[in-house]
Amino acid sequence: MNPDMLQARLDIAAAHRLGARFQFNEGFNGGHFTLMAPGYTDRILTIANGVHWEEVCPDTIILIDLDGNTIEGQGKVERSAFHIHSSLHARRPDLRCFLHAHMPYSTALSMLKDNRLKPYGQQALRFHSKCAYYDQYNALAHEQDEGGRMGDALADRSILFLGQHGVVAGGPTVGQAFHDLYYLERACMNQVMALWTGQELRLVPEDEAHKAEAQYDGQRSEAELHFASLKRVLAAEDASFKELASPFNAAA
Repeated sequence: MNPDMLQARLDIAAAHRLGARFQFNEGFNGGHFTLMAPGYTDRILTIANGVHWEEVCPDTIILIDLDGNTIEGQGKVERSAFHIHSSLHARRPDLRCFLHAHMPYSTALSMLKDNRLKPYGQQALRFHSKCAYYDQYNALAHEQDEGGRMGDALADRSILFLGQHGVVAGGPTVGQAFHDLYYLERACMNQVMALWTGQELRLVPEDEAHKAEAQYDGQRSEAELHFASLKRVLAAEDASFKELASPFNAAA
């Protein structure tokens, strides 16, 4: 297997393990993470249905095509994961990684009638112009057209809130998508906890919100540093994540 494919398997496996660590999952299939395989536009790396995020390692990752057929590895992709992610990848080839999770605070926010992430706090400003919303809940995503509607709702944004369902973060790399997913949950946590007080919240002025978002956009390299540091933690704990040591040890 070529080094790029090995690294891709390691990265998407690490995202699953880290997702479990931060309690982004529900049971063994409360969300789905996918990565378009390097060198392909029609091959996706993910996990098989029934595999818990805490047991994922590079060797358990499967490779599927856009029809849901397993090309490499054991097992089959979960039905909802296929319908959601195949549509998102088809519509947004620039976002090679999609992370869908039922994270506690993001999901709680998605359940509110006013479910918009607002510029109340600093972490929310990372996503000030990046969020899209799909408010129509159509039960489980067991049909391809449901994934298509989600893709249409995402449009040119990179964050999608799913009504009563959770969120999707897309990025050109696993590191950037995971970095956004992590801070999105923190932003939602801050908003939900502030709402608990029952007191009136203060909005950051629009010009300052855009300024802060531009500042965050200007330091996107921190996403890879963040993800690399988290992978080093995994590598210290689990030998299966030491297969490619150099990315863990990189300073930038």
